[in-house]
Amino acid sequence: MRKTIGVTSILALAAVIAALAFACDTAAEKAAQQSAQTWLALIDAGRYGQSWSEAAELFKQAVTQSQWENAVKTVRGPLGRLQSRNLKSASYKRSLPGAPDGEYVVIQYATSFESKNSAIETITPMKDKDGIWRVSGYYIK
Repeated sequence: MRKTIGVTSILALAAVIAALAFACDTAAEKAAQQSAQTWLALIDAGRYGQSWSEAAELFKQAVTQSQWENAVKTVRGPLGRLQSRNLKSASYKRSLPGAPDGEYVVIQYATSFESKNSAIETITPMKDKDGIWRVSGYYIK
């Protein structure tokens, strides 16, 4: 009888821990999505310099502001205006290839532009050292 209670208690504790971890991941995903949407609005408005200024430190260490502005103009310019953007997935990660360990959310949107009907935008906010979620990567396919 005692053994059953111990196993049951351990399983219940494991379930509570799993539920708390899920809740934390979900909260992180929501905060990261809000950060991504705010940042993407800057890109959509052509405010590329401001998008660089509001990106994660990791992003700013990887690319200068002028490099970013040139790159995003080259990629986004030919696509035309945004038509629609719908959340496809969001996944919390503690590590990503080629990036230091930390807190990341990899977000994908199914996006439509004037000149490209179907695209996938991948945007990766990370929790910066000050605890604020900021974009550390952006890719359009």
